[in-house]
Amino acid sequence: MHLNYHFLKYLAPALEEAYTGQKIISCFSQSKDELIIETEGKSTIRYIRAHLLPPQVYLSFPEQYHRAKRNTINLFQELIGDSILKCAVFSFERAFYFDLESGKKLVFKLHGNRSNVLLYQKEEATPSLLFRNEIREDKELDWKSLEKPLDLSRERFVELEGNASQFLPTLGTIPRAWLKERGYPEAEIEEKWSLMQDLLDILDTPLFALVEKQGTVQLSLLPEAAPLKTLSDPIAASNELFYLALVKGNFDKEKNALLKSYQELLKKTVSYIQKSAAKLEELKNAAPPSQLADVIMANLHEFQNGKTEAELLDFYTGNPVKVTLKPNQKPQLLAESLYRKSKNRQIELDQIEKTIASKVNLRIELEQKIQSIEEITGHKGLKTYQKTNKEDKAITKEISGLPFKVFEFEGFTIWVGKSAKDNDEMLRGFIHKDDLWLHARQVPGSHVVIRMKGMSALPNTVLERAAGLAAFYSKFKTESFAPVIYTEAKFVRKVKGAAPGSVMVDREKVVMVTPIGPDEETAARK
Repeated sequence: MHLNYHFLKYLAPALEEAYTGQKIISCFSQSKDELIIETEGKSTIRYIRAHLLPPQVYLSFPEQYHRAKRNTINLFQELIGDSILKCAVFSFERAFYFDLESGKKLVFKLHGNRSNVLLYQKEEATPSLLFRNEIREDKELDWKSLEKPLDLSRERFVELEGNASQFLPTLGTIPRAWLKERGYPEAEIEEKWSLMQDLLDILDTPLFALVEKQGTVQLSLLPEAAPLKTLSDPIAASNELFYLALVKGNFDKEKNALLKSYQELLKKTVSYIQKSAAKLEELKNAAPPSQLADVIMANLHEFQNGKTEAELLDFYTGNPVKVTLKPNQKPQLLAESLYRKSKNRQIELDQIEKTIASKVNLRIELEQKIQSIEEITGHKGLKTYQKTNKEDKAITKEISGLPFKVFEFEGFTIWVGKSAKDNDEMLRGFIHKDDLWLHARQVPGSHVVIRMKGMSALPNTVLERAAGLAAFYSKFKTESFAPVIYTEAKFVRKVKGAAPGSVMVDREKVVMVTPIGPDEETAARK
């Protein structure tokens, strides 16, 4: 209700008492949607702070405000030196105004997403300056049209058949809910009138409660069962709401989003460790593929005359085993593949063990980061943390808003740039110097990055899979075989003035791969 007429009718007189006689000495903005007006009196300096970024529209009136040395812009300069004579609310409207000594009028129109600050010259009906110029209809807004006198008589109420929205359109969400809880929509006209009068009596009592509703802090003029705070001063209520809903609210939201992102990544990491440990144990206990190869080689006669399927006796276990050949596959080739797979078994086991060890280190790091974030108590600490951990920025950003596609393969995260411009953004703002960077050699294509954060070793299978993606997302897409260069990200640099996506690369190596796009094995997240 902080943008509601029923609150503004208390706020405006309080502002008149606090600001009458104050001279405007500066007017500036430090962000696109926030206007700061500094005023000076005989012994006091006060500020008017209007935050008009939808849907977070809030006002505060602090006695202290530290203007930044950089990234500020002066606005409404013709107000400088003018003095405030009066502050008043427009009748039954979500707007109030300051009358200035020069005859100018400064209007604060608090219409939700269309909120604005407008400056009117002396005796002019339309504004000469707007804070939010994108609201085009405000350029022709006659300030007199903001006065909305209402007939609150019983006769008018009966004529409208008790329609609350038409009788008192300024009510807002919380008072409407109050009426609905008391059966207003179904009540007879006499009961409706009685409830409306009870509500108006409450709204005429200057007591302001800050409550949490639907995950946000709101201001209410109605009795609340468990208010966060109850205040009688409308300026203090506005200031406290600004802090709880905007300053602290945004901090809590940002902190919780960061925590959730790390917690989800920790959950995935723990799950990967558990699954990989189970797979490792299974491989260690499983019979080597060479045993089946021996069985096939001892029974080649079973595949004569083009036969592709046979049930053979496994002389290692004494059990029958079914062997099926692929189309045009000879049993000798299948056996050769199994011998090769058996020979590489130890390499596979070593790679799984190294990946598990890396993931364990990542789990420890994530647990430490979660603890650090939980201990942060203010915006400054959160910004410092984000600055020192900027390589993790992608963790906390919605996948759809990232400049790259995200894939998972054998526990590794692979990024693929979406466009030339996105390639630059990925290189500039997301990757770590130790990540591995890949690109199809000497042709246009996406930058591909293998994230090495917390990983101690890179299996050849992961390198080849990432290289396959690099070839697929390039001019080599339709080739049967393609060269892909790779190097550590610290050896990739952007040259000033170069075309989007163009970089200089040092110490690169080349791998030849088949272009392969996303598949079930490569779990695409976007």
